Amino acid sequence: MSDNHLSCTVAEDLLASDLGRFGTILADPPWQFTNRTGKMAPEHRRLLRYPTMTLEDILDLPVAELSLPQSHLYLWVPNALLAEGLEVMKRWGFTYKTNLVWYKVRKDGGPDGRGVGFYFRNVTELVLFGTRGSLRTLPPGRRQVNIIATRKREHSRKPDEQYDLIEQCSPGPYLELFARHARAGWSQWGNEIAAMADEFDPESDKAEIAVS
Repeated sequence: MSDNHLSCTVAEDLLASDLGRFGTILADPPWQFTNRTGKMAPEHRRLLRYPTMTLEDILDLPVAELSLPQSHLYLWVPNALLAEGLEVMKRWGFTYKTNLVWYKVRKDGGPDGRGVGFYFRNVTELVLFGTRGSLRTLPPGRRQVNIIATRKREHSRKPDEQYDLIEQCSPGPYLELFARHARAGWSQWGNEIAAMADEFDPESDKAEIAVS
């Protein structure tokens, strides 16, 4: 690894994992944060200590080969990288339909203003929802509002509530790419999964873990 960027062999590692094909894929890629001049805002410099991937490397991930002909994609994307997120979704073989919004709140329910951004302090993150084929959401999903309002925790950790929402709205089998925490009933792939071995119960419902 150089320049704190993940190797371009990530796509090869993903294919070599031989995970199978899935009805629903959840992905939280390690996006790079730069502006149009290629510079990083001072408030984002603390993120340099975390590995990231170039847009091209994310685009090249063979997600289409992991998804069933009728399937769903949930793609986390920073607000500033919405255009890139839509490009990734299209390259991966999915058609954008709508989005979910994670609204980060304080303990008292107000907006958590500790977020960063070039223009505004972000208190939201987006999950782009796309389909492959003509697959609709499951009946419970048609009553589901498109907002998750929870407190944020450690860096980059997304709300656990996403799993219940996805399982109610989309069919399995389920795959999480760039996973950080174990989830029973899901196949998971990512380079941070080894750290969660202690919290994973192998006797629980089937979960397949692959370390990249």
